[in-house]
Amino acid sequence: SCKMVPVMAGGIVLGGKRYSFAEYLQVALITLGVSVFNFGGKKKKVGKPDQPFGLLLLGASLLMDAVTGGLQDKVKKTTKEINPLVKGAKPSMHESMLWTNASGCLVALLLALLTGHLVNGLAFCSKHPEVLKAIVVYSISSAVGQNFVYYTLTQFNPLVLTTVTTTRKIFSTLFSVFRNPENSLSPMQWGGTSLVFAGLIGDIAKKMMS
Repeated sequence: SCKMVPVMAGGIVLGGKRYSFAEYLQVALITLGVSVFNFGGKKKKVGKPDQPFGLLLLGASLLMDAVTGGLQDKVKKTTKEINPLVKGAKPSMHESMLWTNASGCLVALLLALLTGHLVNGLAFCSKHPEVLKAIVVYSISSAVGQNFVYYTLTQFNPLVLTTVTTTRKIFSTLFSVFRNPENSLSPMQWGGTSLVFAGLIGDIAKKMMS
């Protein structure tokens, strides 16, 4: 729900970005709206209490969102600075996609080696070769989907991308409700949805007037 906040903070600290009051307001409205939407749903069965280790991992994930978003802004800024003769110089979506996945692959490979998951995974694939088809389909689907992610990232900025990924849950839920009225929303969820749309419409109106 609050992923936009660390991405904005990372852009300021690491990427040297400056945001307008309207952008701060938009982030506040969307973050509040998604939080209200998530907590305003039907009560589910009470599970186990939150564990400190799990909360620590969530905090680490948000911190990495801040670092990633900030570095992405910094890469775009630096590319423009070192190519002053090229109008609108910036990394292409496939350059960003290549180097991000390559570095992620190295980190994943190192962790897989240290934890022993690489050997176990290869042994499982060797024992059940039919799973390789599912892995290939998953990989191709992921690569196709990432084209849209990196297009948004390179043509706009990490905050816009985070806005899309944060609000998509609400749009998919609304589609489910309109498709099947039995999937109703609570008044609190409608209130959260209104806040999200207020943030999105405000941002669109600002851009149309500028």
